[in-house]
Amino acid sequence: MRKLNTIWANATDSQWNNWRWQLKNRIATVAQLRQVVTLSDNEEQEIEQCLKIFPMAITPHYASIMSDSESDCPIRMQAVPDIQEISFRDCDMEDPLHESLDSPVPGITHRYPDRILFLVTDQCAVYCRHCTRRRIAQRGQQVLQYKHIEPAIEYINSRKAVRDVLVSGGDPLTLPDEKLEYILMRLRAIKHVEIIRIGSRIPVVLPQRITRSLCKMLKKYHPLWLNTHFNHPREIVPESIEACTRLADAGIPVGNQSVLLKGINDSPYIMKELVQGLVKNRIRPYYIYQCDLSAGTGHFRTAVGKGIEIYENLRGHTSGLAVPTFVIDAPGGGGKIPLFPNYVVSRSDRKIVLRNFEGNLYTYTEPEDLSVYKGKTCTAGNNKTPTGVAGLLHPKTRG
Repeated sequence: MRKLNTIWANATDSQWNNWRWQLKNRIATVAQLRQVVTLSDNEEQEIEQCLKIFPMAITPHYASIMSDSESDCPIRMQAVPDIQEISFRDCDMEDPLHESLDSPVPGITHRYPDRILFLVTDQCAVYCRHCTRRRIAQRGQQVLQYKHIEPAIEYINSRKAVRDVLVSGGDPLTLPDEKLEYILMRLRAIKHVEIIRIGSRIPVVLPQRITRSLCKMLKKYHPLWLNTHFNHPREIVPESIEACTRLADAGIPVGNQSVLLKGINDSPYIMKELVQGLVKNRIRPYYIYQCDLSAGTGHFRTAVGKGIEIYENLRGHTSGLAVPTFVIDAPGGGGKIPLFPNYVVSRSDRKIVLRNFEGNLYTYTEPEDLSVYKGKTCTAGNNKTPTGVAGLLHPKTRG
């Protein structure tokens, strides 16, 4: 995909395919960006204003799949600053998901009973303009020090209900193999941690990082999952396909979490092309996120109804394997809330009237014996009564 008429024209194939070279040669200034895409004088001035608040970083690979002339190129819109980023709305928040409030020790966000988010670095290969953790990018490229890793590991070790740890950041795959392996090794040594997940956009923006040696190392810490972040079909290029293939061949299931972005993928046709392209390459569409209320991202947000419309155009019109769940990560730390069209039209105590994807109505008859299962109740790995709505439905709860 390398373009020979750019600032990297003299790079050798060996350099271009080296992930460290890619990180070192990222676009971070307007002067560099001008050599890759066409910019008006006004655009240059506006980008300079944005960079006073939010940094820019674009890998040579990601820049190479960006149109040099289309200002509405979906790759360019995700990576190049826009003056709208410094026009804040009343609903904008620095930390919309309240991750810092749910952080008992540095690097840890603990919101769900059995899952923990472990932020190991602030560094990303590309600073996405729609990022929900823009507040972290403003601090610069910091890696969680070993002295902070230990308290985080100890916290996880002390919470016996935690069975799932998501290693994220920033992007954990910007860490060298040795440091990443140290973190994985420490987590895998905790008996009650059943699965480890990695959240990374590296397969999309820096696929050269997914080396054979990295995959060989990751294989040692199964069960290991990885969720990445394709937002548009144009991002599915041979290099990214090869990276995801290596991960899948190493036994690492690859999921995808897209963000619904105005003018980029807020179309049923674009999203259908994206999810089908992903499944074809062994990448499972997992979530479509409604864009968070992060400061400076208002121009990317769509109406919630647009996400539901897209879901309607996927369900029944492509295989269920290709249909992600549309969610809002609720502002204020409420967690992920799934949003679906209403397929239950009406119900009584004996029948449910359902609508299918074509709009046709069907009746399902409930069983005559409505007695509940009297076996052991699942309580997320312990004997405590569950909380939330599950707690309200629990037989021990008085109503």
